[in-house]
Amino acid sequence: MALLVYNTLTRRKEEFQPREPGKVSIYVCGVTPYNFCHVGNARPYLVWDVIRRYLAYKGYSVRYVQNFTDVDDKIINKAKEEGVTPLQIADRYIKEYFTDMDALGIQRADVYPRVTDHIPDIIRAVEALIKTGHAYELDGDVYYAVESFPEYGKLSGRSLEDLKAGARIEVNENKRHPMDFALWKASKEGEPAWDSPWGPGRPGWHIECSVMSLKYLGDGFDFHGGGSDLVFPHHENEIAQSEAYCGGTFARYWVHNGFVNMAGEKMAKSLGNVVRVRDVINSFPGVVLRYFMLSTHYRSPIDFGLDKMPAAQRGWERLHNLEENLAKVLGHTTPDTPLQLSTEAEAQLKVFAEHRSAFEAAMDDDFNTAQALGVLFELARDLNSYLAAGEVSGERAYVLKEGRDLFLTLGEVLGLTGVAAGAQENTALVEGLIQLVAELRQEARERRDFATADRLRDRLSELGVLLEDTPQGPRWRLK
Repeated sequence: MALLVYNTLTRRKEEFQPREPGKVSIYVCGVTPYNFCHVGNARPYLVWDVIRRYLAYKGYSVRYVQNFTDVDDKIINKAKEEGVTPLQIADRYIKEYFTDMDALGIQRADVYPRVTDHIPDIIRAVEALIKTGHAYELDGDVYYAVESFPEYGKLSGRSLEDLKAGARIEVNENKRHPMDFALWKASKEGEPAWDSPWGPGRPGWHIECSVMSLKYLGDGFDFHGGGSDLVFPHHENEIAQSEAYCGGTFARYWVHNGFVNMAGEKMAKSLGNVVRVRDVINSFPGVVLRYFMLSTHYRSPIDFGLDKMPAAQRGWERLHNLEENLAKVLGHTTPDTPLQLSTEAEAQLKVFAEHRSAFEAAMDDDFNTAQALGVLFELARDLNSYLAAGEVSGERAYVLKEGRDLFLTLGEVLGLTGVAAGAQENTALVEGLIQLVAELRQEARERRDFATADRLRDRLSELGVLLEDTPQGPRWRLK
């Protein structure tokens, strides 16, 4: 069966045809590292981790690029608040990002380009757009002229006339069109700046991703992805400037995941309704959040709540318990292949093959992880039944090993098998130790041994644990 992908650009499912036979190129917009990732931030990276794994499962050689926007107003403001440099803020939260993504089992990208490492490339691209009449300088800023690109709006389905009518008053009213967007921003006092032909300044947001994706993947690369909130204006603007710059197709398939909501409203820092990944994995293994996310098709919105995690944990534990049982029964042995299989054994192997086909059909239908997960549970049910039906030896051991290998392979595509056993136990151990220290500190306070109490509190703080004294007793949370 052909792999069908819903392309935001054409608004329909299309058969995937790679730019180069046997190879797939992917660019996904990364985070602006100025704070901890929340669950909504994490969804696109979980989605693309599975897409990447599945493409590799199908035999493709995958090159995956994901950027860091490491210079931005939010980073600059955070640095001013803390009295540190923007670079220190970016470095800190890039490190925290990797901690969270590692906990979710997300494989590392092949390249993580940072904006500040690509300023000369960005300047060259802006110069080229000015030279071809697609951009213009205005008081040290450089703007992209949207009217110079007749296809502007093709990704989001919006027309320039409608956008102009709904445009808000812009900071610079001298722009040629209200929707013209900044490629280069003149520097302001106290902000990071680089020399350019238009004076000191820094890149606009949209040009960064165009330049870095084209540098590492070339024009006409296969997949460009991100959250659905990036369709407009970010990805719309990327298409306009990139295709004006390279003269051809920028990206061939545009794939966007749905929002993560809280009580029906998009999870966003600006709304104050976020749950950090760090807060979830403080109580549950990262694989449980992964399981929860993959239980819904990537294009559909998810309504998240911590109260939904126990059910997700029970679901994952059913798979994990089977994995452990199979390991106990089969160990590291490799059963010999029988010279001739019985009718019963052949029938069972056929059932396993049907599960593989069903799993692939689900994933080939626009990466339907929810349906694929259902197939994995059907396979698990059959394996449990086979385990319970008789002694595992000889032919039965061979058949069970074939089923086990398939279960682990398909589970690995979703990132749900091969997860270290004891992750939940380790979490419980850490929580118990923190609680013990909190209780010891409380006892020290009751003895009026404030020096010991303060030392315990400060030591926990150094480790990232905030202790709070409440009328109901001490409480703790991760910073």
